[in-house]
Amino acid sequence: MSSSHFTFSIYFLTFALFLQTIFGASPLFHFCSSSENFTTNDPYESNLKKLLGNLYYQTPLLGFGLGSVSSYPYQTNGLALCRGDVATTDCKTCVNEASNEIHKLCPYNKGAIIWYDNCLVKYLNKDFFGQIDNQNKFYMWNLRNVSDPTTFNEKTRKLLSLLAKEASVTPKLYAVGELELGESKKLYGLAQCTRDLSNSDCSKCLDGVIGELPRCCDGKEGGRVVGGSCNIRYEIYPFVNS
Repeated sequence: MSSSHFTFSIYFLTFALFLQTIFGASPLFHFCSSSENFTTNDPYESNLKKLLGNLYYQTPLLGFGLGSVSSYPYQTNGLALCRGDVATTDCKTCVNEASNEIHKLCPYNKGAIIWYDNCLVKYLNKDFFGQIDNQNKFYMWNLRNVSDPTTFNEKTRKLLSLLAKEASVTPKLYAVGELELGESKKLYGLAQCTRDLSNSDCSKCLDGVIGELPRCCDGKEGGRVVGGSCNIRYEIYPFVNS
């Protein structure tokens, strides 16, 4: 897949969520594989459709699914992950929407990944399970600056580091939490890995994306580093289901 990193800014994250509520969820971002393609009626096409169908039925039950269909040279491997707080029905809806949308965006690519707020779907013609994806990554941030960036950055890193440790040892590889900022304000955070990773690789992945925060989100009221194997997010307002 593409190794380019895309930086994506959002002026008002709350306004974006408001629009999503009205018009329906939209993809956050996607990458199409630039290395190999298939043609119409190629066996890979039918295998990919079967794989996505399997993920649609498998993922909502536990919030995560993975699998492979067929064998070389037509094998396709894929996974789907829903955010840890997302309900089963919403997870199923998101995986279905993501599967349909990535087919439109990357119609003949043997590899692709797409992210939504509630889920991600990824597939590739090579076995990638258990490997940290350092290629597919993007950033989002709120353009509003905090008044004391040094202190805020320290607290953001502290919260996300604690969540990374917690997520890496939980069965769902997912953790959320909050930290007092003072003056009745709180900082909210999330850390999550795809469940094909080992506990140690989840920790390594999360530590890596936390280290990238200064590239995008220095002193910003909210930010995300979103990758193909793990992601982190922080905001000054609650953003997960309680």
